[in-house]
Amino acid sequence: MEDSIQTKANQTKTVQTKTVQAAFFDLDKTVIAKPSLAAFGKPLKKEGLISKTVLLRGLYAQLIYLHLGASEERLNRMRESLLVLIKGWEREKVINIVRETLEQVIEPIIFREALDLIEEHKANGDKVFLISAAPEEIVKPLAGYLGVDNWVASRAKVDNQGYYTGEMEFYAYGPFKAQAINQLALDKNIDLSSSFAYSDSYTDLPMMEMVGHPIVVNPDRVLAKTAKERGWEIRYFVHPVRLRDKMPVSKKSAMVAGVATASAVVGVAVTVMLKKRARRLLG
Repeated sequence: MEDSIQTKANQTKTVQTKTVQAAFFDLDKTVIAKPSLAAFGKPLKKEGLISKTVLLRGLYAQLIYLHLGASEERLNRMRESLLVLIKGWEREKVINIVRETLEQVIEPIIFREALDLIEEHKANGDKVFLISAAPEEIVKPLAGYLGVDNWVASRAKVDNQGYYTGEMEFYAYGPFKAQAINQLALDKNIDLSSSFAYSDSYTDLPMMEMVGHPIVVNPDRVLAKTAKERGWEIRYFVHPVRLRDKMPVSKKSAMVAGVATASAVVGVAVTVMLKKRARRLLG
């Protein structure tokens, strides 16, 4: 009897300490083909939040980022410029702009390879997270759009009236990403030694070093060099694809489509038959 109780207690303990694997995805140049902030430049301009000059500067910064990578100094300059730019904006308005334009802005620039990986990890039972220095106003709805488990993003300070103050409350960058991942591991009982991390930038080294399977994607020069030195896997994502083109057709949708097609065929056949009968009667 005592042995039975001890065995049950051990089984309960095993269940309680069971860990899961996770996959942590950076966003810009890893899941999507361009910086997310730059991608929303046109909708923000259309709503009068930024000028044409600012938009052109943003496009120029995007080209620099895509070709040279996101160095620590470059990221800090971008962050400070962004905080100055958004000071006084109404947060709710930004949220609405992102929500209303998310599909048209983001869908054409999602990497097919990233979508395949996300689905592969989900099929394996892994927890999937977006970990990005981009603002939470963009990362949160995109995480929902992609169907991942959770997200970590930068958070700007907002005053009591809901306007940005021009200060940063949390910057999801470098070592802070690593801290966030460590907290997720504690909260979700994640085994980091068997987990995966995907990123393009050497600024994410602290995140990559936390997991057992760091995989660099479209790496900048420093990260590519580091990956080769450490024997990390390097992948190149090059095929942006619309999310709707990747979504499987459900059996119900296929059935409806089949019925609709069959109905159309029957309709055409009946129409032809009636026309022939009418010609015979009139002839």
